[in-house]
Amino acid sequence: MQLELRNVSRKVGRQFHIADVSLTFTAGTLNILLGPTLAGKTSLMRLMAGLDRPTAGTIHVDGRDVTGLAVQRRNVAMVYQQFINYPNLSVFENIASPLRIAGESKSVIADKVGQVAALLKLEKMLGRSPQELSGGQQQRTALARALVKGAELVLLDEPLANLDYKLREELREELPRIFSATGSIFVYATTEPSEALLLGGNIATLHQGEVSQFGPTFEVFSRPQNLITARTLSDPPLNLLPVTKLNNSLRHKGQLELPVVGALPQLADDDYTIAFRPHHLYLQRPTSEAIAVKAKVAVTELTGSESYVHIDVAGIRWVLLTAGIHHFEVHEAIDIFLDPRTFYVFDRNDRLVVTPEAASKG
Repeated sequence: MQLELRNVSRKVGRQFHIADVSLTFTAGTLNILLGPTLAGKTSLMRLMAGLDRPTAGTIHVDGRDVTGLAVQRRNVAMVYQQFINYPNLSVFENIASPLRIAGESKSVIADKVGQVAALLKLEKMLGRSPQELSGGQQQRTALARALVKGAELVLLDEPLANLDYKLREELREELPRIFSATGSIFVYATTEPSEALLLGGNIATLHQGEVSQFGPTFEVFSRPQNLITARTLSDPPLNLLPVTKLNNSLRHKGQLELPVVGALPQLADDDYTIAFRPHHLYLQRPTSEAIAVKAKVAVTELTGSESYVHIDVAGIRWVLLTAGIHHFEVHEAIDIFLDPRTFYVFDRNDRLVVTPEAASKG
């Protein structure tokens, strides 16, 4: 199966929920929709499912236009953030319900439910009611009900958002295995960059109803084509420094001046935005080319194995992520170091013009 969206838009009143989106998904792939709340992820899924019709553009399955085809006539399954199970039915009957509606025989139902229950490690729970299950087991049951249909398109709208941390981590690890065991197209919506990176596959980054980039997840993470994509994929937030390049220096509003080193001399004199991730700020000089910058500590957050140090530099707030436990006083003055080899540089139109050395080699 191939699902293709061609210049699809969805307008409600005067507002575009989806604006001119073109995407192609193929059988056996996992495709992540990543973006903040109201970026358009659910709206895009509803268009794929046939629950809504686009205002403009067309949707095709294996080259056939299905834009006006009702959801009941499409081979699609959807799991929502607010997962729902039938409380008066056993886990077996919850999973089997789409097959009973389709008129499958008892032997076929037993066989298919057994297969998907094994895939999701629910074999020992088939006789229980949903109320006897943990949150993770209930979510697995909802997912099993979607998978048992054998749908060619499975849409997962933030399916782990309401689970506690431990259950989310457990299911995040299992989902790639589950996806690889089927030949369906999976589309998975999330607001969390870390979840998207863990799941892998392909990724479409969304912002205000538009897709800023689509491609293999690691490639998009390593080489974001624009600043919106880079910021969408960064958690903690991407550190930014607007600068003006003039001859051999990079200047920020007269408050900070950096030397032009590494790949930066190739840039024409103009305005740019330098971007680097929190783990590319350092408390000790990492290389001879590293640039020392004076900073003031705003707050330090400890995770047990890492420290997030929020700092103010020339009127800008950055986050430094470093291994180990580090304690600083509020307003304490410290020296930090920037490594030009880790810089992404975007032009005045927010397009990528310099990629970090590690990404270039990756």
